[in-house]
Amino acid sequence: MKLYSGPLSLFTAKVRVALDEKQLEFQRIEVGWSPANRYLPHHPDVAALNPKCEVPVLVDGDLVVYDSTLILEYLEDRYPEPPLYPREPSERARCRQLEAAADELTFPAVWDLIEESFYPPPPQGRDPARLDAARERLDARFLLLDKELTGQEYLCGGFSVADIGSFIILSAAATLGHAPGQGVPQLRSWMERVAARPAVAREINAMNAFAAKALAAGP
Repeated sequence: MKLYSGPLSLFTAKVRVALDEKQLEFQRIEVGWSPANRYLPHHPDVAALNPKCEVPVLVDGDLVVYDSTLILEYLEDRYPEPPLYPREPSERARCRQLEAAADELTFPAVWDLIEESFYPPPPQGRDPARLDAARERLDARFLLLDKELTGQEYLCGGFSVADIGSFIILSAAATLGHAPGQGVPQLRSWMERVAARPAVAREINAMNAFAAKALAAGP
């Protein structure tokens, strides 16, 4: 099994954590990244395997799967133990919705933080209004996730892809200076629990180390 992987790709990070949690061996093929050029030029294998030219791309034998959500679902179907989805159909659907919400509702606000505070500024400078709006949207997501965690250790009972996807995105927001505040105590406790899992800790530490080294080296 091979995984085409972006060193700072949050979507690839989700897959790497899932593979680690399931203790699956895989060959990690890293695509190039720099602060100035980001992921350009595209890795030729990724361009050939994925019409969107994006990572992650999983190759398992003759099968090629791209899109992190689809990869997570495939891994669960192909390698069901330990499970990363609930067994009961309604809870399984809820878990899928929460994982998708991390990508579709939370990540866009985090992307604005990345664009405005991580990458080099454009010639016209930073956009403070964009940053403020992103933080407001994240605060709303924090409140909703805090409510989802009422009476639960993890978002869907047991540790699941909903926790992986949500944590990876929120961890990026925290690294960029906007972590959940005192008003969402259940979410804060959940973040501590998830961060303590060995697979998650390994991933976050590796990403942070890569980012620090790359930024220190410059374009």
